[in-house]
Amino acid sequence: RLVESGGGLVQAGDSLRLSCAASGRTFTTNGMAWFRQPPGKEREILASISANGGSTYYIDRVKGRFTISRDNLKNMVYLEMSSLKPEDTAEYFCAASQSPLIRVGETQYIYWGQGTQVTVSS
Repeated sequence: RLVESGGGLVQAGDSLRLSCAASGRTFTTNGMAWFRQPPGKEREILASISANGGSTYYIDRVKGRFTISRDNLKNMVYLEMSSLKPEDTAEYFCAASQSPLIRVGETQYIYWGQGTQVTVSS
C-alpha cells in the first residue's frame, strides 16, 4: 500500500514536499514514480527513480524544479517541488513498478497511492 501526503494550497513560487509512505510490504526493489492528473486532463508521469536511487528521470516541464528521491531504510519516496506554478495544480500520485529500473509508461506501474491534491494559486 502506498500513501501520499504533503499536498495542500500554496502560492505561485512556493515550494512543497510530497511524501509517499509504503506499508504492508517493502518497495526497495521497485522503481518508483510520481504522476499527476490536472483537472480535466489525463494522468502524466513527472519523475521516476530506480530501486537503488541511482537513476532518475524527469519530464522536461518539471526538470530543474522537481526532485524525486527515496529512502529505502524508511520505505519512503519524496517529491520536492519548487517554483510552483498554477499549472502544477493537480492530484499527485506515487506508484511502484515491478521493475527496479526507470520506467516511464503508466502501464508499467502496478501499485498506486490514493493521491494528494496540490493547488497552486496565482
